[in-house]
Amino acid sequence: DFPAYIDICAEEGIRFIETAGRNPEPYMPQIKSHGIKVIHKCTSVRHSVTAAKHGVDVISIDGFECAGHPGEDDVGLVVLLPATADAVGIPVIASGGMADGRSLAAALALGAEGVNMGTRFMATQECAIHENVKKKIVENTERDTLLTNRTLRNTSRVARNAVSEEVVRIQQDPTKTIEDVRHLAAGVRGRTNVMGKGDTDDGIWTVGQSQGLIHDIPTTADLVRNIMRQAEEVLERSARRLQTA
Repeated sequence: DFPAYIDICAEEGIRFIETAGRNPEPYMPQIKSHGIKVIHKCTSVRHSVTAAKHGVDVISIDGFECAGHPGEDDVGLVVLLPATADAVGIPVIASGGMADGRSLAAALALGAEGVNMGTRFMATQECAIHENVKKKIVENTERDTLLTNRTLRNTSRVARNAVSEEVVRIQQDPTKTIEDVRHLAAGVRGRTNVMGKGDTDDGIWTVGQSQGLIHDIPTTADLVRNIMRQAEEVLERSARRLQTA
């Protein structure tokens, strides 16, 4: 019941709503009537252009490195971000693969106004998921993800484990449907067994390739401070290099 959700957001004083997964045009008049800004998440330049035409205020462009649904174009953020920034006349946020101050500095250099970090904030002390999941993110490398549902054109990047490997094995047969893997890929299984009980091998859970850049489980305050400090150092160092070039 999206109209009801929008009204509740307005009642609670929410200033921004992120839309994703479908064209937000039907809901734009209602959202705008409340003075709420719209951030629309896209995985392609063409969808970003369409969203901008429909009046969204910000594009969150999601590169192929991201957790969850990266779209079907398989374009990494280093190309997708500047291409999107060139194509739309509104602010752009970089999503997918962002994990530290270097990520922020790179995103700013490529045309973004800021970054969106999901996987990185999973591995923080305040995140309400099982500690085993946080430790697994720290332990994993950038190679420890898999892409499920490719044959269904509903690709999702998830953690590599026994369940996701079985899903990928089954889906190597293009005749298989979602019903053939539903018992394995059900969201409730991941929420209950992984996020709740901490068995990181007994359910599908989304995580990005940025886990290869995550090596600790700080507080969110420390994480943000470290990201800003590192970004400033990187940008200052880059500026000095340009001055001496």
